[in-house]
Amino acid sequence: MSMAVDARPLQLVHGRADLRAAIAAARDAGETVALVPTMGFLHAGHMSLVDRARELADRVMMSIFVNPLQFGPSEDLDRYPRDLDGDLELAREHGVDLVFAPSAAEMYPHGAQQVMVEPGPLGSRMEGAIRPGHFSGMLTVVAKLFGLFMPDVAVFGQKDFQQATLIRRMVGDLNIPVRVEVAPIVREADGLAMSSRNVYLSVEERERALALHRGLQRADALFAGGERDAAVLRQALWAALRVPGIEPEYAEAVNPDTLEPVTAAAPGTVLLVAARVGGTRLIDNAVLF
Repeated sequence: MSMAVDARPLQLVHGRADLRAAIAAARDAGETVALVPTMGFLHAGHMSLVDRARELADRVMMSIFVNPLQFGPSEDLDRYPRDLDGDLELAREHGVDLVFAPSAAEMYPHGAQQVMVEPGPLGSRMEGAIRPGHFSGMLTVVAKLFGLFMPDVAVFGQKDFQQATLIRRMVGDLNIPVRVEVAPIVREADGLAMSSRNVYLSVEERERALALHRGLQRADALFAGGERDAAVLRQALWAALRVPGIEPEYAEAVNPDTLEPVTAAAPGTVLLVAARVGGTRLIDNAVLF
């Protein structure tokens, strides 16, 4: 594997046949492959995933696909931000070797998907309760990407903690030979977790959105000070979110593997929050140490 960004040109492919040919060439050269799946509109958080992938494999490949299966009928599929040219420039700067940017018809050539990956109980709470069908659509497209790329490792971000947990469980339950790596959250200077949807926020909304991070900081400080009652930590999260201009959706303290609520917090417990700020839905989390 190589950690250095070399001068190899970025290869852009749109079709599955071209992707398979590129992967075969890498395999014939004895190279390992890391996959960074994205929906595009890239930012520094995505680039941190690329940088981690570069540490883990010889070739770094990225998918850019806004997956319609993981959007509900009232969600932001049509207005989800897209900027392929800008994405390709960032990918080049960070040494991505290949970008797969398929159309929906290329990913779903037979029309409506008949066979789906269901998340089970792990996907029934938090994001799964707020966004019915989201995790089934997400896991299905990730499984398809794993089948297309056959990567040695795939890198995801901690910001989508429940998603990453489900992907790890899918890989284990279905015996998919892919290592799943989860990279830390990347934040703006003021603490806001980087997200493609941050572009939706007005100046005033962006200031209000900091309440999510502040709540996590307050709960983390309580834990660092010796508080172990998860109900007290949840109360601190809710208190931060119950302010004008924010519509809280959930504030949880869960086991990192089962995602079940805990009564006593411990190192490794995960705090998760979600809220709407104006018309924008945001999520954030923190792992207690």
